[in-house]
Amino acid sequence: MNDRLRKLPTYPMEQLAAWKRQLEAAGRRVFDFGTGDPREPTPAILQQALRDGLAPVSQYPPTGGTPALRAAVAGYLQRRFQVKVDADTEVLATLGSKECLFHLPMTFVQVPSDKDLVLYGEPAYPVYEIGALFAEAWTYAMQLGLSNGYAMDPDLVPEAVLRRAAVVFLNYPHNPTGFCLPDALFRRWVELREEYGFVLVSDECYVDLCYEGERPKSLLQFGKKGCLAVHSLSKRSGMTGYRSGFVAGDAELIATYRRFRASMGTAPQEFVQAAATLAWTDTGHVEQRLQVFADKRRILLELCRQRGLKVHGSTAGLYLWVEVPSGVRDVDYAARLREVGILVAPGSFFGPSREGGGQDRFVRLALVPTADECRAAAAAWPK
Repeated sequence: MNDRLRKLPTYPMEQLAAWKRQLEAAGRRVFDFGTGDPREPTPAILQQALRDGLAPVSQYPPTGGTPALRAAVAGYLQRRFQVKVDADTEVLATLGSKECLFHLPMTFVQVPSDKDLVLYGEPAYPVYEIGALFAEAWTYAMQLGLSNGYAMDPDLVPEAVLRRAAVVFLNYPHNPTGFCLPDALFRRWVELREEYGFVLVSDECYVDLCYEGERPKSLLQFGKKGCLAVHSLSKRSGMTGYRSGFVAGDAELIATYRRFRASMGTAPQEFVQAAATLAWTDTGHVEQRLQVFADKRRILLELCRQRGLKVHGSTAGLYLWVEVPSGVRDVDYAARLREVGILVAPGSFFGPSREGGGQDRFVRLALVPTADECRAAAAAWPK
């Protein structure tokens, strides 16, 4: 086994699933705020599109995505961000966002070379590190915290790291904290990408889930050359299990990645692509889902207020980033909540508490249980 992979801890979502099974085996009612897998049904119009898209004969889907899907993505980017892309050369269908983010280091990092490093902010979605390690790349985790508003400022990265970087991952709205990145820092990353030549990747799967302030931006609004934006229908459109998303941006990068993907045969089934075509076109179901998430968010914010728990960021995305009581570690607070059937993700699941971070001071709550379940969990929440 690869020694670097051997050192990886258990994937956080697997640990959360194990805790849930333990609670269920004990006969407990479980309030699952752990994994970001919303309970709301896939919208009826998308369910119908899935059924209508089933063909009598099942055949391999086109690697790049159907022309209709790519056109729908181009239309979405134009409407939502005023970004024009070529549907044929600058858009590629993906199996959600995770597999794409995992593959990009393998596609764009040459090891050994003087550009052998993947840079990302921490706390972080674990796949950035995991994908880098599978690619045999080195990693640099930029420490994010309350002191910098969880904003990746490239001017705080050592020049030697920027020179060595092959891939840089941005993720805003940020998972797990729900902070957004100021326009000035998007622009600065684009400027430094031009100077140092790394591939700049923006994970934007929560960009349509916003509750306060200005709607989140896309990296492609600030630059396209050397840039890729990755999107997903999982939370936005209730299609987590159907695995559908896209990557868009620089045509040369898209062509390279498409050539790589053809060897693996990874593309959503055509009936999923048919539903995705509608999902990227229709805005009504997104607005309805956002209202549901907003209602649950209000219940949990009131709970935190009553319990004296501080919520930081959390203005966009699917999560609340909650500071645990003083003198208590995240894993201990999470264990205390499990005693009453409440499952949350400890902040340290998203990166160790290195200097400047402090993930062990927080837990992440996913807006997953129904509104009624959120109210019941609030009543059970220990004081």
